[in-house]
Amino acid sequence: MCEKHSAAEKCFSYTDSGLPRVQLICVVNDEPVIARIDPTMTLLTFLRKELSLFGTKEGCGEGECGACTIIMNGDAINSCIVLALEAQGAVITTVEGLSREGKLSILQQEFINHDALQCGFCTPGMLMSARALLNRNPNPDEEAIKEAIAGNFCRCTGYTPIISAISSAAKLEREERQQ
Repeated sequence: MCEKHSAAEKCFSYTDSGLPRVQLICVVNDEPVIARIDPTMTLLTFLRKELSLFGTKEGCGEGECGACTIIMNGDAINSCIVLALEAQGAVITTVEGLSREGKLSILQQEFINHDALQCGFCTPGMLMSARALLNRNPNPDEEAIKEAIAGNFCRCTGYTPIISAISSAAKLEREERQQ
């Protein structure tokens, strides 16, 4: 039974290695985190199981699809192939950290405005790859956008609306900074 959600079954299944727990200290979505974890746990599992941040998805589990993309220390990474302990001292942003005070970020809103999501499974990873790009390059051209999202696989949209959404968000964010 899942105590958090009063569900009949567990919301998340994880097999602990049985090794002694290790302390992990990091910052996730601007909140300090101190946890004792299984040293074999991936960062994706840590975010989902220990912090209940379910926006980050597991697709392939091999770092190929991008569904688990988060930002760690400024870089977009595949959290399914990184051990949680590698995040010791790191600053992490997940898709949940993009909105502020219940308001969607410009990037999130532009994904909606441009119909850059359909089933939504890849969307969190796409948003995080795009956010990492816009953090380091506030004025990306189409090639830079394509390169930034190259590690994110989407079966629904055909990428054109995603590229448009990122380009539009970049423009709107630049305009907002100039005000």
